[in-house]
Amino acid sequence: MGETVGLLKVVVVEGRRLAIRDFTSSDPYVIVRVGNLTAKTKVINSCLNPVWNEEFTFSIKEPLEVLKLEVFDWDRFKYDDKMGHAFLDLQPIVAASKLKRALQLSNGETKLRKVAPNSENCLLGDTFVTYVNGELVLDARLRLLDVESGELYVTIKWIEHTTST
Repeated sequence: MGETVGLLKVVVVEGRRLAIRDFTSSDPYVIVRVGNLTAKTKVINSCLNPVWNEEFTFSIKEPLEVLKLEVFDWDRFKYDDKMGHAFLDLQPIVAASKLKRALQLSNGETKLRKVAPNSENCLLGDTFVTYVNGELVLDARLRLLDVESGELYVTIKWIEHTTST
């Protein structure tokens, strides 16, 4: 395909106020998708406010586009139930990466770009892309779509592949 342009780390931190899909609770897990790459969190049994704190690293060979997250309720004897989905446009991270290069940042912590809720993301509120010691970091609170309730908290980290000359 091509050379790796960078590493995208997605930390699925937690869910809040997730929908009930069993009798009184749910057994949630999250599917993370970036392009044709996929990862899955562990199942948290009987919990509507699960804490995963799971980090997935994706080697990216093409420009970043959209991060997709799907929440499901695990069921032993039937199909897993949908518990909502969310998406986040990754272009603000791409723009912040260009700004980081232009500013020639190498260490420390710098807020590079504000990201507001809009039709290109499921953000619950404003957030920032911040440069922190070699990584671009975006903490996001996302509302789940197509479900009666639910939020996901994720942290996105981008580490650009640098070519040595």
